[in-house]
Amino acid sequence: MGKIHTLDEHLTNMIAAGEVVERPSGVVKELVENSIDAEADRIAVRVFNGGRDSIEVTDNGYGMDKQDAVYAFNRHATSKISTTEDLWDIQTMGFRGEALPSIASVAKVYLLTGNGEESTEVNIEYGKIVKAAPAARGKGTTIKVEGLFFKTPARLKHLKSGNAELNSILDVMQKFALAHPEIAFDLYSEDKLKLQTPGNGSLEETMMHIYGLEIARNSLPVEFEDYDFRVKGILVLPSINRSVKSYMNVFINGRMIRSYLIQKAVTEAYREFMMPDRYPICVLNVEADFRLVDVNVHPSKWEIRLSKDRQLYNLVRDNINRILKEQFRPGEIHVSRSQTKVEEQRLFTETYRPEPVRQTVLMDEAVEAYKPDFREEYKPAEPVVLDRFQYLAQLHGNYIIACDDENLYIVDQHAAMERCMYEEIQNEIDNENTVMQPLLVPLVVELTPVQYEQLDKLNEVFETMGMKLEPFSKTNCVIREVPVWFEDINEKEFVDDLIEEILSEKKMNVREIRKDKIATLACHSSIRFNRKLDALESRNLLQRLGRCVQPFNCPHGRPTMMAISEAQLIKEFKRG
Repeated sequence: MGKIHTLDEHLTNMIAAGEVVERPSGVVKELVENSIDAEADRIAVRVFNGGRDSIEVTDNGYGMDKQDAVYAFNRHATSKISTTEDLWDIQTMGFRGEALPSIASVAKVYLLTGNGEESTEVNIEYGKIVKAAPAARGKGTTIKVEGLFFKTPARLKHLKSGNAELNSILDVMQKFALAHPEIAFDLYSEDKLKLQTPGNGSLEETMMHIYGLEIARNSLPVEFEDYDFRVKGILVLPSINRSVKSYMNVFINGRMIRSYLIQKAVTEAYREFMMPDRYPICVLNVEADFRLVDVNVHPSKWEIRLSKDRQLYNLVRDNINRILKEQFRPGEIHVSRSQTKVEEQRLFTETYRPEPVRQTVLMDEAVEAYKPDFREEYKPAEPVVLDRFQYLAQLHGNYIIACDDENLYIVDQHAAMERCMYEEIQNEIDNENTVMQPLLVPLVVELTPVQYEQLDKLNEVFETMGMKLEPFSKTNCVIREVPVWFEDINEKEFVDDLIEEILSEKKMNVREIRKDKIATLACHSSIRFNRKLDALESRNLLQRLGRCVQPFNCPHGRPTMMAISEAQLIKEFKRG
């Protein structure tokens, strides 16, 4: 007897579910796409425990009759395509007929739908229809998914915590809202409203609901096209940027996609307007002939193939760069459109700096018990003695020349200051001697719904630096005091980057995140190249460097000095 046999339909559906539905956010994506295809203009999503317990999607689309409500759960059953030619002209979000049967094979599914003339209820438990009967409902569809992967423990164990899964769902819903501002979206978690958009067709207003008022104020509507492509959307001015690429939202014909090529084109267009390793915020929807786009690449439909992709790359890069140059004409100085910041009077000057006072942090017993988990133990090492330096001169506003009895030293003043600032800030934090400066005007931090959901995780790191994000409104927080070493940096940019670093996908613990951001902080607040120092400033920097535990490299690994021994000089001048 042969070894090869055909798998039964239920097993093939379960295998397909692994491709279509990897996690609860994949279920949400598939169900919402079906609602969009049903021409709904209001879609509400409710989840419990990040979708691990249940997901419910309700829309006011055109609904289904009894026959379609049952047939929809058959594999490869779809109303989207009929012939081979239809595959090359896909104009809908879903089309493969895999999503519903795949979801139903690994969960309990309850469907209630009506087309305005009749309504139907269908119940399926892990691939088996247990009920299909008339019911009462107006026009539209409600579909509820419970117990996802409960009977497939191998997949269940790979799900993340409810909070992490909720953040993934929030991210997907934000992308839906940006791709379809004409649809009103509501997202509830544990019956609490987490995201709501107006659905009035205004992309600017939708962006304000998702990213906050400051980004909306600094946004620029754009539209450009060529023979094959038309691009519409919003660019955020380069003065507001991020340390990650995830704020570049790209859509093809209203479909959310992952496109490295288009993101690269946007990054190149912005490159001359922002610092390296910074990325823009934008929303771009590319309208193209459906025959140029192959969406049948992967069941999850995140990946696409695009004909004339190099043409689109050049169109996006050249036009965005042109638009930005028009905004930044030579001789003009751009000021952010956000409200003018009220400068507070400096409380500490160069001539007066109070002795460090131990900061009193009130914590309950539970938090205190976990303190060792997120604070490094401070174990001071013996500093390297460099007091023997004799200051000689400064070279080109970049280097300090010094010597001792044996060597000539060339010190990189910026790298040296970075090392000094890094160790001084680190020591203050480790010893809980951080001197705090109350802000006359609290710093307002606008968070996205995804970020706001992880406020406790953010404060775990912020509190190690003496700061706290206090809830102020639905998505806004305030910081009322900052360490005194914040005075020479852009507080808003630093806080935004710190938030992105904490919530990034990189597996970094609190200690690593804090170390990385203190290094960045030390860099931003240090002496710049091409700044001439007088003899007193240079000697002071050499003394501070001499007190460092590790004075030979900046926090990023660059050397702070190079030494030329007397033996080397003798050899170079041919005196040996």
